[in-house]
Amino acid sequence: MGLLKPSKGSFQLLPKNFRGEKLVVGYVSQHVLAFNTGFPRTVLELVQSGRYQREKWFKRLGAEDKEQVRRSLESVGMWEMRHKKIGELSGGQKQRISITRVFATDPDLFILDEPTTGMDTRSRKEFYQLLKHNSEKHAKGILMVTHDHEEIRHYAYKHIELVRKQDSPWRCFSMDSYKELSKPPSLSH
Repeated sequence: MGLLKPSKGSFQLLPKNFRGEKLVVGYVSQHVLAFNTGFPRTVLELVQSGRYQREKWFKRLGAEDKEQVRRSLESVGMWEMRHKKIGELSGGQKQRISITRVFATDPDLFILDEPTTGMDTRSRKEFYQLLKHNSEKHAKGILMVTHDHEEIRHYAYKHIELVRKQDSPWRCFSMDSYKELSKPPSLSH
């Protein structure tokens, strides 16, 4: 995300997606639970704000935007909660709404920092299935930090485990391709 500078090496994110358009990145922070209980917006308003991107701040949302918002809310089981205030939601619901806002932006690359914090087992599995669907059917890239190594194993193509001992730097422990999954879709469009 460019928030920190690496102590060594470099990282480059290509500016264009595989269609030659500007790359859109969607980010979900692990600190979603910090929403103020008095946050004056509804779930629908927050998710709709994800559609105000790419220089559309002063335009009204069109039918395509509204449809993307509806699909995004339904995909995480939150359509019925759309008129609730953000502060009325549980921690897991706030997490799902933050994820929904990212889905509404329709990014090429999802960067997710512990996105299932506060979710129950069923919600996590549904979320992982949703990510897998977006990767396989819509050619979305997903980079996720998680502690759910065993749970994610059934949905991920690559796994990098970072380990840090007390007072030592991070190091790569293993990188595996999960053999039980088929290869990710080809992007030869």
